[in-house]
Amino acid sequence: MASRLLLRSAVRAAAVYRASPVIALTRGMAAGGIPTDQEQATGMEKLVMHALKQGSDPYSMLKPKEYAGSKQDPHVVPSITNKRIVGCICEEDNTSVVWFWLHEGEPQRCPSCGAHYKLVPHQLPH
Repeated sequence: MASRLLLRSAVRAAAVYRASPVIALTRGMAAGGIPTDQEQATGMEKLVMHALKQGSDPYSMLKPKEYAGSKQDPHVVPSITNKRIVGCICEEDNTSVVWFWLHEGEPQRCPSCGAHYKLVPHQLPH
């Protein structure tokens, strides 16, 4: 008896749910679609997106250009001060890093392998 009562109430509930139409939410699309990242960005994120669109790399996020490492074409190291510590992996399969200070001015050589590095000033965009 109790099982019949439960079965009847379940059937009635299912019939009620099937009879009511499903309302689709279209409020987000009424204003012209979903906004893009550029349309939603504000503050520093908007400045970075704008700079990347113009081709500059304000926070050095992109892969750096490769240099030969010679005196005429040294590896460029950006810095916001007049010196920076640099690590050189002299050989491709080497497991140790040779660390040395790089100062502003003429290109300097790695003390181990002789690759040239040059410090260039870098301004942060804020």
